Amino acid sequence: KANWFRASQYCRYHGMHLASISSQEENDKLEETIRDFGYSYEHFWVSGTDLAEEGQFFWMSTGRPITFTNWNVGEPNNFRYENGEEENCLELWDRDGKGLKWNDSACSFETYFVCEAVP
Repeated sequence: KANWFRASQYCRYHGMHLASISSQEENDKLEETIRDFGYSYEHFWVSGTDLAEEGQFFWMSTGRPITFTNWNVGEPNNFRYENGEEENCLELWDRDGKGLKWNDSACSFETYFVCEAVP
């Protein structure tokens, strides 16, 4: 487990990057893989972020804007925590038993993450 920044660093150190998701097919395959490993109710960082401009999510791993989305209902909401931190990093999370949906979360939150090979 790691925060979003350390997760990204870990992936790069190992010749990969945090995953990006460009289609429903990719999203479904990733969810299937996570379920096969028995981690379906955990949180997982992927490379999406809106740190550069609030509300403008892009894939840090590719620099491309996010076009396909799978946000959970009411997300992204940029919740602000008592310490002033906002939600600027994208995680996968099965919040309500309806599958892994996208959620913006505080980048400092330590959780699992998904690396993918660099093409």
